[in-house]
Amino acid sequence: MNLAFAVLFIIFTSILLCERYICFDERLILLMFSHLRKFSRSSFCLQTLLKMGPKVKIGTHNGTFHCDEVLACSMLKHAKPEYKNAEIVRSRNMDVLNDCDIVVDVGAVYEPSSHRYDHHQRSFNHTMNSLNQDYPWTIKLSSAGLVYFHFGHEIISNILNLPVDSEEVKVLYNKVYENFVQEIDAIDNGVDPCDGIEPKYKLHTHLSARVKHLNPAWNESNPDETKGFKKACELVEQEFLDRINFYGKIWLPAREIVKSCIENRFSIHPSGEIIEFTNGGCPWKEHLFELEESLKVEKPIKFALYPDITGSQWRVQCVSKSPFSFENRLSLQKEWCGLREEELSKQSGIEGCVFVHISGFTGGNKTKEGALQMAVKTLNPE
Repeated sequence: MNLAFAVLFIIFTSILLCERYICFDERLILLMFSHLRKFSRSSFCLQTLLKMGPKVKIGTHNGTFHCDEVLACSMLKHAKPEYKNAEIVRSRNMDVLNDCDIVVDVGAVYEPSSHRYDHHQRSFNHTMNSLNQDYPWTIKLSSAGLVYFHFGHEIISNILNLPVDSEEVKVLYNKVYENFVQEIDAIDNGVDPCDGIEPKYKLHTHLSARVKHLNPAWNESNPDETKGFKKACELVEQEFLDRINFYGKIWLPAREIVKSCIENRFSIHPSGEIIEFTNGGCPWKEHLFELEESLKVEKPIKFALYPDITGSQWRVQCVSKSPFSFENRLSLQKEWCGLREEELSKQSGIEGCVFVHISGFTGGNKTKEGALQMAVKTLNPE
């Protein structure tokens, strides 16, 4: 059917362009129109025909694969419509790679104009900051970071159906690099997360480690490298898409809520150090630090109040010193830590207390007023 439609379309177009088309029988013209309408309703439409062309080839190295080139290849498929069904060619043969439209993580060339994105050459020391001084990140880029730098805005725009030059895409671009791609860059380039300090424990379940374990084992009798690479692509692409969708559809919408709560903080308490969320579960922490800075909040916020997911009590949670710190700006009173219900209410002098965590980072009360009092008494101990 597809071939027949293509032939019919070409013949009919030729007829219409011919100066002598009027000599053809009218019934033949009507019949051809009828067949065109019929075929245009099929899954193989004219638009598909016009889009037909040589398949885009993305080249990368064969052998042991790593998370950076797997992520680079996966991201590229979301960068442009013509990349969606691209063929991934794995080789170190330069004749093969030179035939590819895009090459990542191999070839010893970084040349965006010809779509070559390798980072292994001795001359390469680029970071997001060196390529664009508006960006603060100074971790050396891997092939994943290079692809993200050049295509990240388009990738996010296509996945979330947002205008590529929108403020939302700009915010998400920064967020996804800092919280997802940067880690891949650092691990691939051997950048230790601790600067001169031995960590108390090491992580072995991060994305790069999971990709590494999909390589064939050294003692496999019939190793299938291609099968492992495909599994790695599926794993990484899904995790990347999940992260984009989380930040775009869950994390970003919370920003305006947090901003409103900060602006209304003095209506909760005259100190301006307590904010209130009417709905629990809002991811507020990271937004809080960024918005405090952009809104020029002079006195740092210490506590957030919100109803728990069951709606049966209110929570008071301390604000940490930084987004991922376990240390609080101000913990709930030490004398309350680990106590519950009547014993806690008696110790604090606040009715309706439910608990205070042993570390003092959060507590609960049966009412919003009680949770507020727990924060206020910590701010102003008697």
